[in-house]
Amino acid sequence: MKLLLIAHRVLISCAVIFFVFFAFWELRNYSDAGDHWALFRAFLYFSVAIGFGLYLKNLKRWYK
Repeated sequence: MKLLLIAHRVLISCAVIFFVFFAFWELRNYSDAGDHWALFRAFLYFSVAIGFGLYLKNLKRWYK
């Protein structure tokens, strides 16, 4: 069970990093083209990254 939890934490950490990177990518698209949908997507991706981060922080407490 412990090995599975470690693998899960690694995958969720990768997802957080991915969504933060993707949000910055969309912010760059917004600053280059002025596309308001890119700003919305950046906000959405930051929100998903925060959600995964909170999940990752509380994961250990949930699986004691």
